[in-house]
Amino acid sequence: MAVAHGQRIVQGGEPLASARAAMILLHGRGASAEDIMTIASEVQQPGWAYLAPQAAGSAWYPNPFTAPLERNEPYLSAALDMLSNLVGRVEATVPAQRLILLGFSQGACLTLEWAARHARRYGAVVGLSGGLIGPDGTPRDYPGSVEGTPAFLGCSDVDPYIGKDRVIEASEVFKRMGAEVTVRLYPGMAHTVSGDEIAAVRALVESI
Repeated sequence: MAVAHGQRIVQGGEPLASARAAMILLHGRGASAEDIMTIASEVQQPGWAYLAPQAAGSAWYPNPFTAPLERNEPYLSAALDMLSNLVGRVEATVPAQRLILLGFSQGACLTLEWAARHARRYGAVVGLSGGLIGPDGTPRDYPGSVEGTPAFLGCSDVDPYIGKDRVIEASEVFKRMGAEVTVRLYPGMAHTVSGDEIAAVRALVESI
């Protein structure tokens, strides 16, 4: 376990120094790094490092992801900086093309927003029950290309926190930025991660 900028980071799998690939996992509001690491345990492969930072107070930012951006400051900027620093640490040994960025719920929103703001080729970007951050109508003119990065977006079609239109919006933004996007909306599913989503993540891990 390591601490970066006051964030506790739960690590699993191969140590980063000797890993051939890596996954960063961001938990949802009210959850823990240990909770999201259960996904890592289900998709674990030899040679992979898994890193899950813990948000202070179990939330990356205080208000819904659809709130005006300034209402989530300075927490949102701090969370985005935390992810930049963590990706930088990973890249000391593992190239971005072999890094999967994954988040659930509030962590998915943070993952998608960060990846859109830092466009380049990643191993994959996975948003489980998430969308890009900001109110409806926020301009989405992110510069750059993700150069064919696989992006997987899964969510319930009736999720109480994440409107399916926001999942579709994120998919369209990433398509425009050059991602190979898969969107799956699960009829009537609760706010959770499905076995089908785990299988999709496992396939992405195995493809790297």
